Amino acid sequence: MTSLSVEMLAADTAEPITSAGNAQLGIAVLAGIAVIVLLITKLKMHAFLALTIGSLALGSFAGAAPADTILSFTAGLGSTVAGVGVLIALGAILGKLLADSGGADQVVDTILAKASGRAMPWAMVLIASIIGLPLFFEVGIVLMIPVVLLVAKRGNYSLMRIGIPALAGLSVMHGLIPPHPGPLVAIDALDANLGVTLALGVLVAIPTVIIAGPVFSRYAARWVDIKPPENMIPQRPSEDLDRRPSFGATLATILLPVVLMLLNALVEIVVDNPENGLQKVTMVIGSPLIALLAAVLVGMFTLGRAAGFTKDRLAGTVEKSLAPIAGILLIVGAGGGFKQTLIDAGVGQMILDFSENWSIPALLLGWLIAVAIRLATGSATVATISAAGLVAPLAADMSTSHAALLVLAVGAGSLFFSHVNDAGFWLVKEYFGMNVGQTVKTWSVMETIISVVAMAFILLLSLLL
Repeated sequence: MTSLSVEMLAADTAEPITSAGNAQLGIAVLAGIAVIVLLITKLKMHAFLALTIGSLALGSFAGAAPADTILSFTAGLGSTVAGVGVLIALGAILGKLLADSGGADQVVDTILAKASGRAMPWAMVLIASIIGLPLFFEVGIVLMIPVVLLVAKRGNYSLMRIGIPALAGLSVMHGLIPPHPGPLVAIDALDANLGVTLALGVLVAIPTVIIAGPVFSRYAARWVDIKPPENMIPQRPSEDLDRRPSFGATLATILLPVVLMLLNALVEIVVDNPENGLQKVTMVIGSPLIALLAAVLVGMFTLGRAAGFTKDRLAGTVEKSLAPIAGILLIVGAGGGFKQTLIDAGVGQMILDFSENWSIPALLLGWLIAVAIRLATGSATVATISAAGLVAPLAADMSTSHAALLVLAVGAGSLFFSHVNDAGFWLVKEYFGMNVGQTVKTWSVMETIISVVAMAFILLLSLLL
């Protein structure tokens, strides 16, 4: 059953969980989010548990019957996991194949061999953007850190001159480009077209990553001039391999799902006839599930077998890739449950009613809500999921392109000013050997630049489309 059909079933079988007035609903939303924030920040509770408890608290504050709140939460969790769970799993498998086979190293080494001096920051942002396409942000950091530290040490570069472009590439992919969990969930919640969102996301990502990466790194290197910490330079991940996949084969495997999804979007725009034979074919091969599944199956040969993997090692790689994403799936699912609780409580309609009286465009409203939740919770994924649920009614009458832009606006807002309640903040701080102040002046400012610049380009596109 698809995510959409699950949501339709939930809509057909359940009334809104409460008929509370807008004032009570507003208080309920603030209280529910406050519960999540306190549990995550003060009690250091796992985001899955915090979102679950926050959803129940939201329903209680809104005056809903506990049974109705539980039904809304479980329906939302189920539909979200049904919509994106398999895609997250396939993305994790592809990322693990890329790392273990040495394919990531091959892309890195090939590009670095062609770059030096002033071109190096541009090479780093290119590497991170390519590597970041199929990988979760945390996995991308683990893959890129050895490269960043080794290049900075070998070329005697400021760590920020090399590191900021790499972090910008990874972060932009994480916030704006499917198949990352946040954008996927937002696409699902807003019923946006994945191919169109992907195409517009790439248009927004390119200038954003240039400004937040190579351009900003010049200033970051002046503010924080540090050398790579010796104790943090790890071993390269594929030194035990006798051979590695070729650069061309690796790049083709990484880009295969992107090409298939973009092809589907292009045919939809040009042909625009669901009965057309070509469009029927591209609808299948360009669906996220088939596109990512194809990349995984191709990657087993172009990456795994090319690196000399036996059948047992291939099976082991796939198995190891799935364990780390259990927490991500649970967080994403619980975020979907929180989203559905918001919708069934009538909060989405409340936002819609208020927005009619405000002079705030829907895109800017989605961005502002995501910014507020990001600052409060520290999680880009939680911010994306929650904000998408709140602004979902605004997307109902939007065109295909503007619904996609709303997804991107929410994603851009979810990246705003990472600080001490964000796990990524501490990951970057420790890997780069910085103190809190240095991390704020570099990483936090970079994230804010990404968020603001991306939003500016999104608003510009909204005027053109």
